[in-house]
Amino acid sequence: MNAWGEDWLTPDWPAPAGVRACVTTRRGGLSVAPFDSFNLGDHVGDDPAAVACNRRHLQEVLGCQPVWLAQVHSSVAIEAARGVCATADASWSAVPGEACTVLTADCLPVLFCDRGATRVAAAHAGWRGLAGGVLEATLEALAVPPDEVLAWLGPAIGPASFEVGSEVREAFLAQHAEAAVAFLPSHNPGRFMADLYQLARIRLAAVGVNAVYGGGLCTFSDPRFYSYRRASRTGRFASLIWLEP
Repeated sequence: MNAWGEDWLTPDWPAPAGVRACVTTRRGGLSVAPFDSFNLGDHVGDDPAAVACNRRHLQEVLGCQPVWLAQVHSSVAIEAARGVCATADASWSAVPGEACTVLTADCLPVLFCDRGATRVAAAHAGWRGLAGGVLEATLEALAVPPDEVLAWLGPAIGPASFEVGSEVREAFLAQHAEAAVAFLPSHNPGRFMADLYQLARIRLAAVGVNAVYGGGLCTFSDPRFYSYRRASRTGRFASLIWLEP
């Protein structure tokens, strides 16, 4: 139990005072199986009324305004705008009380802030987004010197559970040769076990962001989280970051 009243997570990182962040879990909502119970995704086939109630509860508990995105595994990063659900996979904000929000169920959520607590951002980074440069695009939109940026890696499918084809490995190696360390051969010929956390750290380091925290929570093996690979018909949990009003 934490300050949110459920088993939601508060990121463990040295974010400056004035920056708040939260990751929801499956608990605390109205959705029924297989979306039970705190599903926040409005595109997965859940009852729209239940999703709307869950989203209202989220806003009431956190005391901020989540800004939702229509996520498409792109590298598009935008400025968050209340009341606008833009097609993008990352957003940033300098407006207090406005929460940059991403939904995931195995993809990697990455939260950002600057050391001066003036800007925050959130990115949805599955392997396609990572390879496509969504983290780099988010940092460019954030417009903060890289040595002033802190990043936190939220719950995602872990390296023991994320099997991919050789084309995924090649997509990353074509950009960063050091990404080879993030892929271990699977017991299936021509397949690899991929480490999204390590891939994110490599790409962030390449653009000068070295204050990176989090990592290690596997959505596939941890029943607190939704996992698309564990059950393709499932909900989505949220990772949010905002400046205190």
